[in-house]
This record gives sequence, C-alpha cells and structure tokens, in this order.
Amino acid sequence: MTEYAGVYGGSLYDLAAEEHLTEAIKDELLTVRDIFRENPEYIRLLSEPSIAREERTKMIEDAFGKDAERYLVNFLKILCEKGILNEYEGCVREYVKRFNSDNGICEAIVTSAVKLTDAQIDALRAKLEKTTGKTVSVETKIDPYVVAGIKVEIEGKQLDGTVSSRLSEISRRINETIL
Repeated sequence: MTEYAGVYGGSLYDLAAEEHLTEAIKDELLTVRDIFRENPEYIRLLSEPSIAREERTKMIEDAFGKDAERYLVNFLKILCEKGILNEYEGCVREYVKRFNSDNGICEAIVTSAVKLTDAQIDALRAKLEKTTGKTVSVETKIDPYVVAGIKVEIEGKQLDGTVSSRLSEISRRINETIL
C-alpha cells in the first residue's frame, strides 16, 4: 500500500466515523471495488489524461451519484482529479483495516484445494473466533496446489495444515538427512 492509499483511505474513514457512516461506506467501498475489478477498463478510462477532468468526474457522478453515499462519490472524484484512482484498492484496504480495528474484527484468509461448504466456513469461523476472542471475517480462496487441507492467514500468523506443506516438510527433512 502506498502513502496515498493510507492517507486517503484513512481520511475517508475519519470522515465516515464523524458522520456515523463507517459501515455503510465500507459496504459501498467494497461494492465499487468489485465493480472496478470486474471492469478494469473503466479505471483506465477514468484515468485517461486525454479526457477532460470534468468529463471524467461527470462519468463518476453518472455511474455512482444516485446510488452511493455522497462522501464516497466525492472521494472517487478526488482520486480521479488527483490522478490516483489506481490507488483505490489500497484506500479500501486502509479503510477496512481501520474499520476492523475499531470494531474488534480480524480477517482470515482461508486457502483450500476445493470450495468449502458454508457449514465448513461457519465451523472454522467459530473456532477462529473462540481462539482470537474477536469477530472473524473469512475470505476463501481456492488453490489446487495445496492438494488437501487448509491454510489460514490471520492476524499476521499462518496456520498451514495443507498436504503440500506437509510434503514439503518431509522433503526438507529427507534432504537434511541425506546431506
């Protein structure tokens, strides 16, 4: 994350906190992030210097002005005007980090070889919440390389119960024994 993302994302969070809109704006930030991820050409268009700044901010107003919080719409316009709309994802990360910190939430990234069922995710979330004493937000990823088992990244720690990790450890021990 760049300095811009920390400053702008943090400033938006501070404003949202003053207005008691932190959760609403967080949800909308994530929705816009998903829209940008699905349409990367839209960010390129909004960052195109050959298009007048007024036209680019009008595109933001037309796209989000009726449905999003006014603070978020203005935030997008500021990023566009400053030519740093490509920092949006970092701003979202900073905002969510601050939101989670203020609300006792930690994020867990769970990687598995196959899609986990809702029941498995709920059981894992409950165990992680019991362990951390915090509310846990679970993001799942699929990586066939793990073969089986799961890897959990939470609060700067990595818990790796994957078959690929165990095989790597066995391979390392064999190599140490041979050498």
